[in-house]
Amino acid sequence: MGIGGGIFLIAIGAILAFAVHAEPGWLDLTVVGWVLMLAGASALLITIWYWNNRRSRAPGVPMDVVDETRYAHPAAPLGADSEMEIRHPPAPPG
Repeated sequence: MGIGGGIFLIAIGAILAFAVHAEPGWLDLTVVGWVLMLAGASALLITIWYWNNRRSRAPGVPMDVVDETRYAHPAAPLGADSEMEIRHPPAPPG
């Protein structure tokens, strides 16, 4: 239903509950108005809760993703100074 639908139900319910003074014998428009306002408020709250919950679970992708591969230079002796760091950009998705 969404935010717009919830606000629409609240508005229609308020009009029926407070502004309409017609009294059909078989229907109480004040009660119908209050029911519509409660339905609109619950739809509005559920929609806000859903979008807030969805936003908090969205996975964050770090901006500095680096694929590091270390190679040892073949002519140099193995040790702390013989490693050369090569950084590759991340592969494109697909």
